[in-house]
Amino acid sequence: MTRAFSGKVPARVARLLSVGVQGTPGGFPSENAVKKGLSRRAVFAGASGLILAGCSDLVGPLAAPKLYVLTPPPLAPVPGPKVDWALSIAMPEATAGLDADRIAILRPPSGLDYYANAAWADRLPVLAQAVLVEAFESSSRIAAVMPESDGARTDYVLTIDLREFAARYDAGEGAPLATVRLGVRVVNARTRKISGTAVFGKDVRAAANSVADAVAALTTAYGAVLAELVPWVLDRSAPTD
Repeated sequence: MTRAFSGKVPARVARLLSVGVQGTPGGFPSENAVKKGLSRRAVFAGASGLILAGCSDLVGPLAAPKLYVLTPPPLAPVPGPKVDWALSIAMPEATAGLDADRIAILRPPSGLDYYANAAWADRLPVLAQAVLVEAFESSSRIAAVMPESDGARTDYVLTIDLREFAARYDAGEGAPLATVRLGVRVVNARTRKISGTAVFGKDVRAAANSVADAVAALTTAYGAVLAELVPWVLDRSAPTD
């Protein structure tokens, strides 16, 4: 037989209820902060489960994270003649911290975290590769460009290392600095000799301290990187080996 709830909460449970969750600068909770808060509340959940037994249908599931995509403006046509070789683009490599669908943030000197309740629409390398293929298509200088996974025979392979792709909180609670750094290599598809290597990077200050503004700044920074990367790749002759 269940007892009626008297309306009084035990003092120990009341103290648990008073525990807060620290957030990122500007009041946006990070994933680590949310996890810490959840672990504290797990104790309270056990106690309150006795009070709320039979009422679980009133508690809904956790809200799904808001999803974001990389949508830089289409690359303008790149001046120069159309190349007579084909290019495949490998899936970008990334460290475990970036090879995910979470939106990374950095705090000085080297703290890696993620925005809570927000995520990329897919793993970051998958989104970065898709946008890169579209950028080459928009250049109007190459007829054959595709993901390496398509398995088609090409002349060059472009490999990419996602070295940085995060919102850096370098100004306390101010707007973060979106930082994008790519290490790239153009490889002869037949001989595997390296035709060229380079590093491209851009920093863009977000308009405000919000997830949406940070994503917009990251998108702008990535688009600016591609505007330099694409012409650099296309300004080479067909392989002779």
